[in-house]
Amino acid sequence: MSRRRGKAVEEEKADIDLTPMLDVVFIMLIFFIVTASFVKEKALDVNVPDPDQTQQTPPDPDKQNILLTVNANDEIWMGASRIDSRAVRARIAQLYAENPQAIVIVRAHNKSSADTYVQIADAAKEVSPGIQVSLVPFEK
Repeated sequence: MSRRRGKAVEEEKADIDLTPMLDVVFIMLIFFIVTASFVKEKALDVNVPDPDQTQQTPPDPDKQNILLTVNANDEIWMGASRIDSRAVRARIAQLYAENPQAIVIVRAHNKSSADTYVQIADAAKEVSPGIQVSLVPFEK
């Protein structure tokens, strides 16, 4: 019988109390949440016209805008010609010099990447910091 009592005492000693460990884990979790620095994401300033507004106001024929089209493969088109992303700035500068009131309008396909729009907007801002760049959805 003494042998059975010894095993029972050993089994009671083998139990581990997890409460202090959980307390430490929660304190560490609170510490990391409080000390974490949250990154604020920078948003793009995109001018998208309202659908009602675009249908009601016809474009001004005297005011020639700079129209760029981006297809699903991120290819940039100006009129009927495809242009390289490195030549966008030069083409915008040329057309903007002819008409300083022009607005750069980017017609982008839904499957095109935002990086292509950012490249075009950056190129336009290099030409003139005050130039307005608008994003219009691609319609078939």
